[in-house]
Order: sequence, then structure tokens, then C-alpha cells
Amino acid sequence: MPLRTTEDRDRRADLRAAIDHTGYYPDVVSEAAAAAIADEHVVSFYVHHEPTFDRDEVRRHQSVLVLTPSRLVLLHTDEHAGDDLLPEPYTSTSTEAIRLSAVKSVVVTRMVANPTSGSTRPAEVVLTIGWGGVARMDLEPAACDDPNCEADHGYTGVLSADDFSLRVSAAADGPEAVSGLLTFAEHLSARTHSG
Repeated sequence: MPLRTTEDRDRRADLRAAIDHTGYYPDVVSEAAAAAIADEHVVSFYVHHEPTFDRDEVRRHQSVLVLTPSRLVLLHTDEHAGDDLLPEPYTSTSTEAIRLSAVKSVVVTRMVANPTSGSTRPAEVVLTIGWGGVARMDLEPAACDDPNCEADHGYTGVLSADDFSLRVSAAADGPEAVSGLLTFAEHLSARTHSG
């Protein structure tokens, strides 16, 4: 679902309409969103509904990104088959609210097919947001330039913060979804540039 944004009015009704449009447990998702947003108004949002295949079952997942004047609110809703504790099918929704001043990085990766053909419209976009909640370290043995050296040089690595990542493609989600995520990323970047 494409992004909606405005600085001067609350976009809660548009957010609810976008959630309703997916048809994915709209009351459950909207109630969780309203609780997480609290009394702030919605500046911008992005709703992404994504089916996943788990062996011979189709499970659905929905991510909702909401930008308020002071926070980034992330919601994730999954559906589950019944189990020992809850015998009937159920959903789980988790929400996380991050102060905009805590956002350390907004990384946007654009994949443009056939860039020499004149079109610069991305076929895919990946939005990665880091705020220090999760860090990943990739280590590998360090080496020197001497091919005959057998010394232990320890390890070298890269520390990456990627607390949230969302990939959207024009082929799977439609061109509107790609441009909507890009617009949301612009608004988020603009709000966090001085934080």
C-alpha cells in the first residue's frame, strides 16, 4: 500500500484505510497501531502485507511503519496455527516505538534494472533502519600480504547496525509500493538528519 503523508494534519484515518485495504486482520492491526501511536498524530506511514510460504502452508506477515512528530513506530503482525497453549489460530502483533533522535542510520538501497536504457525507476528498494537495538558482527581471520606468513593475525570484522529492514519490489508488490517506500524513507531521513 502506498505511503500517505502530510505535515499539517493527522493521517490516522488514511492509515486505518490502508490497513483495511490489506484485509489482514484490520481491527487487530489498527488497535495495536492506535495504542502504540498514543496521542501523537501520524505524519507519514507505510503498510506492507507479505505472504510467506512455510512448507505447504501460506502464512501472512504485515509490517506497518508510522512516523509521528517524535517517533518511528514499527508494528509486525503474524498469523499462527493453533498450538498446545492456544488451540485456535491466532495472531501475534509486536510494536516498537523509537525516538527519532535515537535513529542512527537510514539506509536506502535502490536496484535499477538496465540503468543505461534511460529509466532510473528502481525495480526494488531496501530500507534499513538502525538505532542501536541490534548489532551484527561479521568476523573473518585477518591476514597479511606475505603469502608465506603462518602467523596468527587475529580477526578482522565489520559491525553493522540493522535493527529493521524491509525489501519491496515492483514485480512482487507493484511500482506504487516501491515509490511509497522511497517517499517514506525520504520523510524519515528528513526527520532524523539533525538527531
